[in-house]
Amino acid sequence: MMLRRPTALLLAGLLAGAVQAAPSSLVVCTEGSPEGFDIVQYTAAVSADASAETVFDRLLRFAPGGSELLPALAERWEVSADGLEYTFHLRRGVKFQRTPWFMPSREFNADDVIWSFRRQIDPAHPWHKLSPRGFPYAESMAVGELIERIERLDEHRVRFVLRHPEAPFLANLAMGFASIYPAEYADRLLAAGTPERLNSQPAGSGPFIFERYEKDAQVRFRRNPDYWDGAPAIERLIFAITPEPNVRVQKLKAGDCQIALYPRPVDLPGLRRDVRIQVLEDEPLLTAYIGINTRHPPLDDVRVRQALNLAFDKSAYLRAQYGEGGASPAVAPYPPSLWGSDPTLAGWPHDPARARALLAEAGHAQGLKLSIWTRPGGGPTNPNPGIGAQLLQADLAAIGIRAEIRVLEWGELIKRAKNGEHDLVFMGWAGDNGDPDNFLTPNLSCAAAASGENQAGWCDERFDALLREARRTTDQAQRTALYRQALAIFHEQAPWIPLAHPREFAAVRRDVEGFVISPLGTNNFAGVRRAPANAPE
Repeated sequence: MMLRRPTALLLAGLLAGAVQAAPSSLVVCTEGSPEGFDIVQYTAAVSADASAETVFDRLLRFAPGGSELLPALAERWEVSADGLEYTFHLRRGVKFQRTPWFMPSREFNADDVIWSFRRQIDPAHPWHKLSPRGFPYAESMAVGELIERIERLDEHRVRFVLRHPEAPFLANLAMGFASIYPAEYADRLLAAGTPERLNSQPAGSGPFIFERYEKDAQVRFRRNPDYWDGAPAIERLIFAITPEPNVRVQKLKAGDCQIALYPRPVDLPGLRRDVRIQVLEDEPLLTAYIGINTRHPPLDDVRVRQALNLAFDKSAYLRAQYGEGGASPAVAPYPPSLWGSDPTLAGWPHDPARARALLAEAGHAQGLKLSIWTRPGGGPTNPNPGIGAQLLQADLAAIGIRAEIRVLEWGELIKRAKNGEHDLVFMGWAGDNGDPDNFLTPNLSCAAAASGENQAGWCDERFDALLREARRTTDQAQRTALYRQALAIFHEQAPWIPLAHPREFAAVRRDVEGFVISPLGTNNFAGVRRAPANAPE
């Protein structure tokens, strides 16, 4: 999930000279603007990169380039035999960032952990109603129903008491929505009557300190000299917001940025021939799909949804979007490489005749009208949004459906899709924690439908019950069997048109060291360094 409108080329000129002469700076050409910096309000990866991966830390974190859990703000933890109590021993000596808008008077402690979670799950908390976007992850994953209480054992120990066992609980605590905020800063903002500044002037304990954001142009950070895990080698980190993939590539070749995220597959051969550039690639936990809004008749009819799946030639779509080897076809909400998948599940074939028959059976032999929503620019789950929408439009026309394409800026698209205004919307999801539940519960559960994060607005009680049961056992074989039952319901009910599991690419100038692609869809630059200015590339 990403993207916004193109950045003016003026930015490249402004940055080029300074950056090329200053290897202590790193400019990253990113694909879109962050929705904001209060990460608990957002689910887009571009917002996580600009907040959770820079400004904030969590109790646990993922190993670079993988999903292994490592200690972070919690040095160690214990889990009770019944799986209901998690006791965390907090790291001592962690300093919060000093900024023009916040000068902390104390170090990180248990109060910050309790504030960060209670804000999201306790309706009586003074900050709970102050989020204009709500708390999408906490709401769609029913975190408030899961956590019975959070106990402050002492300044450096905190205990989470759950109402029932939750297999992915530790992995969930390493996700962006579990970022830890300084409670002292929040108290000051509330007392001053300016709580909205938490979203525009963030402060945390992470590796980079936020400096400023120029809308649709750039986000600037400086390194945190007091970072508990060691100050980053990069003094200045700049996100140059560049929605158009070809512009990202041009700026990388010109040296105006050192990392270009998500180049299009069609640009890779040329990048690989450039001796100044290396292309990194990985097979991440990514799914591209079209959400079918089941709240809009006749899309509430399963026969119509099945007809849409049969109408779309997904093989042609994959060739046009990703070229040879750029993606594998999707038949389920998560890639087959993730445990819990079902190798026997077959995708919908391209069968326009059967699609027309289903439409006629549903009472729409004369066709119908729908809207197709997409975004400008391009990212890993949708490299060429315009082409994809046009292919879908043409295939729907072949079965008598007249579809209007609407292109909306990314933030507007997310907001209005959450309100359920769309019919069909091109979307993508990157797994946040390496657990199948992260694809299913935030996107397809009944709680996610109620919160608006479920783009299909789909709620199936049988499916939901299977997800709940799977989360409450730690037996992976049992969880796999339950997820396979859930996938069968998903396939039959067809709330999505699953499209692809794309490969992910990043193009990096050869003086950049230490950058790795994460299979979880976010980008962290704390371990990146640049070779000295006089070193050959």
